[in-house]
Amino acid sequence: MQSVNFLELVGRGKVPVVLVGTWLVMALLLAFGYVARRSLAMASDPTVPDEGITLRSFAEAIVEWLDGFVHDVLEAHDTRSYVPFFGSLFLFILTANLLGLIPGLEPPTGDSDLTFALGITCFVYYLYQGMRAQGAARYLKSFLGPVLFLAPLMLPIEIADNLFRPFSLGVRLAANMFADHTLLGIFTGLTRLVFPVAFYALGMIVCTVQALVFLILALSYVRMAQSGGH
Repeated sequence: MQSVNFLELVGRGKVPVVLVGTWLVMALLLAFGYVARRSLAMASDPTVPDEGITLRSFAEAIVEWLDGFVHDVLEAHDTRSYVPFFGSLFLFILTANLLGLIPGLEPPTGDSDLTFALGITCFVYYLYQGMRAQGAARYLKSFLGPVLFLAPLMLPIEIADNLFRPFSLGVRLAANMFADHTLLGIFTGLTRLVFPVAFYALGMIVCTVQALVFLILALSYVRMAQSGGH
């Protein structure tokens, strides 16, 4: 029996750079989560915050900010149940974006394969949340429009609008991160000392803003799906 080389199924025998970058980001986040959780478990009183800046206090600040941010955008009562998904999404995108600031590395989010996968994940998630909030029949019926005679017109529009969302999420993130990484490489290669610091600072801002934009849009889609506005 002939054996199967699984590497031949991925990248023609070579592991794609975006896949390596994705694994690296996942490893960093898993290590950060494990260490933060361990420091919380080893605390004599978990309800008392650490003094000064520690890994535990940093992790708690991130979780608290994400909890408030998700609540402010969704404006629902059970928003805390959404924090694990959207928190993981935001931290993954932010870490992947910042990875491109390290010399010699490329941001995995500069590859459309990864960003489209993230967009499709959000697409499936907000469809599920819409059906969960309204019921599958009522949610799908809302695609037909407010009155039945408009269904032939509204149905194609609603389907196209929903299918375009993961595509726009993926294109926007990939294009911006590819452009940011390319410009950063060009300008830091032409300058020395002071100017590269300014470009790296600008790059950090762009990385953070793009992660926030992706998060806000994904949250908005869930909110519209739950309210019947798609």
